[in-house]
Amino acid sequence: MIVSTKKAAVIKSVKAHSKDTGSASVQVAILTERIKELTQHLKLNKHDFMARRGLLQLVGQRRRLLRYIAAGDSSKYLNLINQLGIRR
Repeated sequence: MIVSTKKAAVIKSVKAHSKDTGSASVQVAILTERIKELTQHLKLNKHDFMARRGLLQLVGQRRRLLRYIAAGDSSKYLNLINQLGIRR
């Protein structure tokens, strides 16, 4: 589970305006942090198949949100994936 201070820092780094907490870009950034944490967990616990299933669901959700962002503004999409370090 992502810690609230880490989540606030992620939101602060990606938000478009002062009250932006739920835009697609912010959601992608939060999902990316959760994916990183679950990946570290699975490196230690190789047989945790429920966590693996949850990880795959998060990756799918992030992929759908990224597809939505790319359809709207491709430059915003490219900027976001470069900022978060996500492969295309």
